[in-house]
Amino acid sequence: MKKFALIGAAGYIAPRHMRAIKDTGNMLASAYDINDSVGIIDSLSPDSDFFTEFERFQEHAFRLKRNSETALNYVSICSPNYLHHAHIAAALRMGCDVICEKPLVPTCEILDELSKIEEETGKRVFNILQLRHHKAILDLKEKVAESQNSEKYEVELTYITSRGKWYMESWKGDPRKSFGVATNIGVHFYDMLHFIFGNLQRNVVHFTSEHKAAGYLEYEKAKVRWFLSIDADDLPESVKGNKTTYRSITVDGEEMEFSEGFTDLHTVSYQEILAGRGYGIEDARHCVKTVEAIRACAITTPMEGEGHPILANLLH
Repeated sequence: MKKFALIGAAGYIAPRHMRAIKDTGNMLASAYDINDSVGIIDSLSPDSDFFTEFERFQEHAFRLKRNSETALNYVSICSPNYLHHAHIAAALRMGCDVICEKPLVPTCEILDELSKIEEETGKRVFNILQLRHHKAILDLKEKVAESQNSEKYEVELTYITSRGKWYMESWKGDPRKSFGVATNIGVHFYDMLHFIFGNLQRNVVHFTSEHKAAGYLEYEKAKVRWFLSIDADDLPESVKGNKTTYRSITVDGEEMEFSEGFTDLHTVSYQEILAGRGYGIEDARHCVKTVEAIRACAITTPMEGEGHPILANLLH
């Protein structure tokens, strides 16, 4: 049984990590969040220590470290995006391996810094890249790998995940903390595209705002028109009133709707990490580089065939 600590215990995604820790037969020993709305712990790991001050959480971890029977093995990080770097570095220096939510960090320069801390501490950082474990994605990756088609696939990626007014009032609505909508909700989709279609060759942004973004990516094996949004008005009429989230990939005109199948992917990710097959810093580099470039890109008018269909509604 491995002993885990969790940073960001009051966050939206934290319960999935708590369940993954429990479902893999391990123990949540301690948790930290500046917010004390963490009652979910009672149903998953009621004996966990809890702290609302990082200094006390860190000192507790160092005390546990003195005894091999109590020392923490892993720290799971679910804190706001802009704190990932600091929390990963602190956890590595506590003598723990780290499992961190996406986006791992905002830039490749910070990835390099984390690699140095891995070398200094002898510990590892793992990123939750859950789409690499989704059956529909794995099936598509296998299909692409086995294809003899010399032409690049024509792909449309659409991801709309409705968010209420609270979103813009939270850290997620502050681009200094979330790094913008494309990074916050899109980074694991860019990882998925690289995972399936190879290295990125071209990166163009056609539209960006607080609530949505669109652009064009060209990979070794695919030309991708993408659209991301947190605006419920962008949901297709077929799902409005029934679902708040819509995920779709169209490959050469054939739609693969993959809104289902996400429930247990964090647990699968933990199983793979604990079995020595986790995705580390270098696995995350491609998607970090992609979103870093998207944030820096000038907005350009789409060339023929490169604009996502929803984009036309935004430009008129």
